[in-house]
Parts: sequence; structure tokens; C-alpha cells
Amino acid sequence: MRRGTLIKRVAQICVTGFSQAALLSLCALLLLATTPAHAQATDAAEAARKAALALENASRALDKADGARNRVKALTETVRAYEDGLEAMRDGLRRASVREQALSRDLAASEAEISQLLGILQSMASAPSPVLLLHPSGPLGTARSGMILADVTPALNSEIDSLRAKLSDLAVLRALQESAAQTLRDGLSGAQTARIELSQAIADRTDLPRRFSEDPVKTALLIAGTESLEGFASGLSQIAVGEVPGSLPDISDRKGALSLPVQGRILRRAGEADAAGITRPGLIVATPPNALVTTPTAATLRYAGPLLDYGNVAILEPQAGLLLVLAGLDVVYGEAGEVLPGGSPVGLMGGTGADADGILPGTDGQTGSEWSETLYIEIREQNEPVDPENWFRTDKG
Repeated sequence: MRRGTLIKRVAQICVTGFSQAALLSLCALLLLATTPAHAQATDAAEAARKAALALENASRALDKADGARNRVKALTETVRAYEDGLEAMRDGLRRASVREQALSRDLAASEAEISQLLGILQSMASAPSPVLLLHPSGPLGTARSGMILADVTPALNSEIDSLRAKLSDLAVLRALQESAAQTLRDGLSGAQTARIELSQAIADRTDLPRRFSEDPVKTALLIAGTESLEGFASGLSQIAVGEVPGSLPDISDRKGALSLPVQGRILRRAGEADAAGITRPGLIVATPPNALVTTPTAATLRYAGPLLDYGNVAILEPQAGLLLVLAGLDVVYGEAGEVLPGGSPVGLMGGTGADADGILPGTDGQTGSEWSETLYIEIREQNEPVDPENWFRTDKG
């Protein structure tokens, strides 16, 4: 397939495979049907609207992309938009699942009362109308029973209306979940296509500036003789050949304001012990499978590849003396020595199996399966680890 044809196909998937209309309508319906707080529904619907708009813009950029660098940028935006859209849809499904479980519990708890109510209504419906108007004790008993029935009838009608509303809500929620699940599958297919095309576009990219070339022999020797991340980081300058002199731009004015390089949630902060009692000086971020990892600012790629027990690692140098270590990647992009623009993809997280992207939330409303991968983020200043939250904008209160 020709490059231009494939690019247009990816652009088409953006607006058909995971359509903006489906994203907006399904997410809004799910949220408005299940969220008691109007503000929460509004915020979530706004997130869905932004994701749909981002998909539209990305598809246009893809259709116009003519160079490898432009394709990489447009495809990066496409994957990000898919990730945001998938998360918005998952959020709606989580809320719908929780609401469905609550309705099911209410109906189960009221089963005895419902049975009695149905029995009364059936017995009343089967009795002839004249019999209902008479009482064995005569006119006084008939009058009294009529008064009692008049008092009971509104309560019966209220119970009937409540039951009808709950059953209707349950049917609507189940239909919405089925429709949303299919939309998510379509979105996942589009995201996977965009990721494949992104990998190819990065492989085709040859117009990035380079500060140095990597000596593979020196790199292999450094890896073989390294026992720690600190030791490897201190020897990075040894693997560079023909490095262009000059200092990198200072980004200290952006300290504390950088975005995290991946869509995720902080699992452990710097210095917090894991289940085995091990502490690390960096952040451990839980991410969805196959999440895209990008550089938060322009940086030189000092190293990309496997390292010790960290899996695949990307080490970025945003400014002289400052290193950003991203460990635990499944796929790494780029070559050592390249200067990457801010927002450039540096790799993908792992994830295998049919539900690799967590299409459906758990039936109990839990989200653990959707954040099954972990990215380790460490920042080193003058080869000394510092708290990454000094540089990144997080939810730390």
C-alpha cells in the first residue's frame, strides 16, 4: 500500500472507526444517566467533546501530512486523542456498571415486597368489579374498605412507578453498555492502526537534528560493566561520538510545570516502599496497556534500549546536567543522539491479549485491569536523583 493511501486510511479511521458522534453521544448518555452530580456529568462530557475534537483535528493533520516529521506529529496527536477518547468511554462504562449494580441490588432487596405487590395487583385484577365494591359486613364495611383502599392506592401506584423506572433504567443502561463496548472496540482498532503507522513514520524519519552518533561497541561495553542506573548514567558521555559542543537550552523556568510523559496515575511516589519493601527515588506510574510515552519537552535522546532489569529504557537530556529516565517500555523509538521536539513519541508501554487496552471495565466497577502497565520515571541532576515531582505537574496536594 502506498504511503499516501495508508495515511489517508488512518485519517479515515479517525472519523469513522471511532466516530466523534458515537464518542460524544454514548459518553454523554452514560454519564448523564448515571451521575447524580450535574457538575461531574458536565466535566466528563466536556472531556469527551475535547477528545472528539482532537480526533477531528488529528485526522485533518494526517490528511495534509507530507513529510516524515509531520506524519509523526499528526500520528502522535491521533494516538493521544484515541487514548483520551477511550478513557472517556471507559469512565462512562464504569459509571454505568456501578449504577447497574446498584439498581440490581435494590431490585433484589425488594424482591419479597415486589412479589407481594404483584400478588395483590393480580388478585385485584382477577376479581369481578361488583365484588370489589361490596364488603361482607354490609354498607359500613364497604365504606371503610373503600377508605382504606383510597389510602393504599397512592402508595401502590408509587411503588409501581418506582419499579417501572428502575426496570427501565436497567434496560437502558444495559443497551448503552453494549453500544459503548462496540464503540470502544472500534476505537481500539483505530488506535492500533495509528500506533503501527506511527512506528513506520518514525522509522522513515531522517530529518531530525543530531548532537552525536552512538558507538555500539562502547555502548555494549558500558552495559556489560554496569550494575546500576547511576553507573550507566555516569558513563553515557563515553558512548557519544562526534558530539556537537554547546549547551542545551535551560528549562529551569518550567520546573514543576512539565506534563507527565504518559497517560497514567501515580502508583508510588519517590521514596515510597513497594510490597517487597524496596524504595526507589523515582515515580512509578500505572498506565493503560500500549499507552504512548512522549518527551515532555525538547530533549536529546542519550540512550534507547534494554538496561539491567528495567526493561527497555529511554534516557533523555532536556538540558545540560539533567537526565530524564523512562524505564519499563515495551517499544522504544528513536536513535541515541537525536534531538527530539517536545511531545515526540519515545515509546509504547506493553500489553498483550484481546483485552490489552482494557476495553471493558470490571463488573465490580474496579479499574485495576485498565492500568496494568507501569512506567518508572527518574530525574537525575548532575547524576544525583531528585524527586520527579519537583519537575512534573502531578496531583500531589
